[in-house]
Amino acid sequence: MKKLINAVDAVEEQMVLGLVKSAPKKLKKLDCGNVVVRAEKKPAEKVALVSGGGSGHEPAHGGFVGEGMLDCAVAGAVFTSPTPDQIFEGIKAVATEQGVLCIVKNYTGDVMNFEMAIDMASDEDIKADHVVVNDDVAVKDSLYTTGRRGVAGTILVHKIAGAKAEEGATLEEVKATAEKVIANVRTMGMAISPCTVPAAGKPGFELGEDEMEIGIGIHGEPGTHREKIAQADEIAKTLLEKILADIDYKGHEVVVLINGMGATPLMELYIINNFVQDYLAKEGVKVYDTMVGNYMTSIEMAGFSITLLRLDDELKKLYDAKADTPALKR
Repeated sequence: MKKLINAVDAVEEQMVLGLVKSAPKKLKKLDCGNVVVRAEKKPAEKVALVSGGGSGHEPAHGGFVGEGMLDCAVAGAVFTSPTPDQIFEGIKAVATEQGVLCIVKNYTGDVMNFEMAIDMASDEDIKADHVVVNDDVAVKDSLYTTGRRGVAGTILVHKIAGAKAEEGATLEEVKATAEKVIANVRTMGMAISPCTVPAAGKPGFELGEDEMEIGIGIHGEPGTHREKIAQADEIAKTLLEKILADIDYKGHEVVVLINGMGATPLMELYIINNFVQDYLAKEGVKVYDTMVGNYMTSIEMAGFSITLLRLDDELKKLYDAKADTPALKR
């Protein structure tokens, strides 16, 4: 294993400290673990947003803490859910009179620990609720989930729910908006090489030089199947067909997110996007906006995912609203 780290047991903390030091006017780290919060707490009349999960998905989730998105991100060990105590400390730190909405990716450990933290917050008379993101169309159930996995579409939930919270909406209204995004966002991904968890010291799975994995998750887990590697356009078409079969996007405007898994050059992501734009146009799907880059990664996995979000007027307005975070600005 070759990695630019100091010690396996220091990876997460040093990563979080480095993130906070990269934006000291916007972020700070709590003393109770790898919990990142906004440097200036949100006003009492606005709902606070908390998210998180295992480390290894950078810039998610700490990179999306800031104005117009998250108020707090809680980082567990690599690919491991943060503990209920850590999440609870994050909720306490950012809680407002309007309450806290937790945005949770659909992985068993994440859902269980966030729900326990919300119960702990309730015992302290903190108003809190949660939504579960399940945008991955690749699998119905996996080793890590009951139901579909939460993957890159989570970033669009952060963006739009964050904008709704900034408007001063109630907790119930912010939750309803988040659930609308979840109902209209779908993702599928692939990989041409696996990633290595520092503590494991070896790749999560093996691929031959001429193989690719279709339907991967974001925790280094293998996908639905592997096949011979194909040209970029053919791979993108395979993923898009599965996404388009799940929701009727025709005649609608969409946000396109071409997400790198950590080691994929922008050159290749733009080649993918070139095909996606043309294919959607032929299918009668109008692209409103496009995001290309690393948003929800899997350490140094080489591969990508495609996300489509079907828009209405409300979602379009909230998507366009101001955001100022280390990893996303509007």
